[in-house]
Amino acid sequence: MRITYIHQYFKTPSMSGGTRSYEFARRLVERGHQVHLITGDPHARRARVTTEAGIVVHWLPVPYDNAMSYRRRILAFLGFVGRSALVAGRLRHDLVFATSTPLTVAVPGAWAALRRRAPMVLEVRDVWPELPIAMGALRSPVSRWAARRLEAWAYRRSAQVIALSPGMATSIRRRFPRVPVTVVPNSCDRDLFAGAGEAGERLRRDTPWLGDRPLVLYAGTLGLANGVDYLVRMAARLADTDPGVCVAILGDGRMRDSLRNLAAELGVLDRNLFLLGPVSKAEVVAFFGACDLAASVFADVPELGANSPNKVFDAFAAGRPVAVNHDGWIADLIGEHGAGLVLPAHDTAAAAGAVAAFLRDPAAGRRARAAAYALARDRFDRDLLFKDFARVLTGAAQRARTGAGAGRTAASRSRIHISRAS
Repeated sequence: MRITYIHQYFKTPSMSGGTRSYEFARRLVERGHQVHLITGDPHARRARVTTEAGIVVHWLPVPYDNAMSYRRRILAFLGFVGRSALVAGRLRHDLVFATSTPLTVAVPGAWAALRRRAPMVLEVRDVWPELPIAMGALRSPVSRWAARRLEAWAYRRSAQVIALSPGMATSIRRRFPRVPVTVVPNSCDRDLFAGAGEAGERLRRDTPWLGDRPLVLYAGTLGLANGVDYLVRMAARLADTDPGVCVAILGDGRMRDSLRNLAAELGVLDRNLFLLGPVSKAEVVAFFGACDLAASVFADVPELGANSPNKVFDAFAAGRPVAVNHDGWIADLIGEHGAGLVLPAHDTAAAAGAVAAFLRDPAAGRRARAAAYALARDRFDRDLLFKDFARVLTGAAQRARTGAGAGRTAASRSRIHISRAS
């Protein structure tokens, strides 16, 4: 099968960021499919084509950075729409797969599908447009109306929708009951993290400020939605009660300077809080191997509870417990399986106390590590979830060949399918 795969933020393991598209696309290639992936290159001046693990990748020069204002981001989204539509329209394919964010990827996806009379499968990584509205990115009535119209149009043009969490699927199904939705959450790359423990020990030996100190790790974007100031304030509490515990923040984004200033103001910068730059997916393995507890935090916005953060699944793959400060399916999962901590969203003092108590209890740590790795192995293994992913794509293509739903949703298949991981 010839597949055109559209993802504005595609990353390989040598880059910083999530590699879901890389891992799924390369597995499609290994199964004998031809995959052309269209993505943006924020640092390039001209388009280029490379081959990554058998995937033909079309890199388009579209400036983008998490530090951009919402207005500049929207312009970047629209720039990618135009450029990717031109490339996708020239390719021959049996199926188009478009993955958000942003949801505007549905536009070139639908155009390419229509041009070749092929089905489009749309993957939704955020509750959209509920989340950008809640975050204040879409404030005017006109922008909200346009976003909702885009969402409805995108779902109508999709043969199937993949959601990354049960909450996202429920949101879609509540508003669009005729849209067939399958949940395929983010996954654990157990092979990549197999040597995390040894790599973590080397990192501890080579990092003077770390040594044998207990480590809480945040590895991810430093954006407004991420609410990483929570960890800075928690570190300030820990500095008073458990100064041996250190918090490492790896990443970049719009709030990086603000976080640095807050850490300096609270007297924890380079004392028990260390603000490091982003590292590649391959390099982050050592940090997860070194940590005693991985953190996944968000701003206090209920819509963010439906998210499916890569850092959680990387921690599980390394066999490390996770602490979250929000409600939602990940918090429920952690609580049900004992794979970490659910911290209070508004009380960093209580959070510091809970973290310190957990780190002082070796037996609790061992149990949580075992539970985290069991989730990685039994429910969120990448190869396991790829089977569900591939089944959606091949099913959409087969129905299109028999005339049951190319380019539009099939009303007779109205349902939510939950993959084995959820």
